Amino acid sequence: MTFRKFLVGTAAALACALSAVPAWSANYPDHPVKLIVPQSPGGASDALGRLIAQGLTDAWGQSVVVENKAGAGGNIGLDAVAKAPGDGYTLLLTYEGTQAINVSLRDLPFDPIKDFTPIAAVATVPFIVAINKDVKAQTFQEFVALARANPGMTFGSAGSGTVNHLLGEMVNHVADTKLTHVPYKGASPALTDLLGGRLDVVFSSVPSIAQQVDAGALRGIAISSNTRSSRFPNIPTIAESGYPDFHVAPWFAVFGPAGVPDDIVSKINHDVGALLANPEFRKTLAKHAAEPLQTTPEQLGEMLQSDVNKWAVVVKQSGARVD
Repeated sequence: MTFRKFLVGTAAALACALSAVPAWSANYPDHPVKLIVPQSPGGASDALGRLIAQGLTDAWGQSVVVENKAGAGGNIGLDAVAKAPGDGYTLLLTYEGTQAINVSLRDLPFDPIKDFTPIAAVATVPFIVAINKDVKAQTFQEFVALARANPGMTFGSAGSGTVNHLLGEMVNHVADTKLTHVPYKGASPALTDLLGGRLDVVFSSVPSIAQQVDAGALRGIAISSNTRSSRFPNIPTIAESGYPDFHVAPWFAVFGPAGVPDDIVSKINHDVGALLANPEFRKTLAKHAAEPLQTTPEQLGEMLQSDVNKWAVVVKQSGARVD
């Protein structure tokens, strides 16, 4: 083969390779993008949504504006996105509890799979098993033994069907305990009653309760994910504590309405991935006790379908229903 033929062949191969890459829309975005967060300001969804919005604003030179649409367990925000045009200018920062659990709790005006376009995962946030400091247990194993000996010990949640409710029911199922669920209208009053000794335990997202654990007001005894939290590396997981298949670390991700063009999906996925690869961005995630999670759009769609199926079983076992 002559050198000229080699160059021609290499150029042809490179052209074929480039043609296989999606042709990202050169004009997207050419005006501001709205990112709907279906929860109130101040929570994990809102914090991660604002981080992603700022990062994409910097990358695109166009404003990505966060709009909080809370209510009905997140369904008001999801419904707004499901009804929006699939042009990439209305996006959703949602999390596993809203996108994968609500469909098993109530009748919805939308389909959480068919009416949305998976775009990019962002992070996972593990939960922590936190007990009142007067509960006489230092480890998860000791707590389980205590709960078995004292049926009716209480756990609080932000409401029926929330992740922290279903986590407690999962522990009841796998550990053969009979913890009594006490639902509240939000996580804050449950935390207040735990601190006041009116509850025995809560299953809370790590960032929501880290300050109280640091201060010694509550005792963290286990992490819900199958790997330890970087925020509390000395606290073992439930999996390490005798239940090796236990793993709950709700994901947060960007979706769009159904029908977002593939090239725009690819661009957003690429640019979110670039943020997740940035060491400074990862440090900021760590401050929120969030672990970066990067996926393709296809992988995110598969995760959602798998988790809808998983939580449907847990909801059925718990008997939870929200009307």
